[in-house]
Amino acid sequence: MRPLLKLTAITLLAACGYADAAPSPSAQELVLASTTVDQDLPTVVVYKTETCGCCNGWIEHLRAAGFTVDAHNVQNLMGVKVDAGVPGPMVTCHTAFVDGYVIEGHVPVDQVKRMLAERPNVAGLGVPGMPSGSEGMDMPNGQPYQVLTFDRDGNTTVYAEIDPQ
Repeated sequence: MRPLLKLTAITLLAACGYADAAPSPSAQELVLASTTVDQDLPTVVVYKTETCGCCNGWIEHLRAAGFTVDAHNVQNLMGVKVDAGVPGPMVTCHTAFVDGYVIEGHVPVDQVKRMLAERPNVAGLGVPGMPSGSEGMDMPNGQPYQVLTFDRDGNTTVYAEIDPQ
């Protein structure tokens, strides 16, 4: 990761209580943890820091939409992101895994469901930064933002334009 991207990522994570002390789960553990269970929607496995309120808000949106969520508080959140192949500019406060896909940040639940229905050939979805008005960052007068796909090479494309107004 380039120094500026790493500094930006660490700055974003610091706001959520990021600490780089404990080892992160291996890539194999992450894939195994995100397998589908016998129900309508797959389980979403979320990695976050203990003190991140907006992460908990996003988790509540998932649960309200019918997902089962298995949340893990970790100290080495950056390790999870690196192992999952999250591109540096996409790094935010939490990383989730669902049915073989990576979800980075405050991706709206309807876009997670859309991805699971469409099954695009991507590594995952992400919302760079922590946009006001996104799920978990529930604020009045939120600003428009984009949901991006990303692949294992770090390439991104726009998946959805979101206007929380």
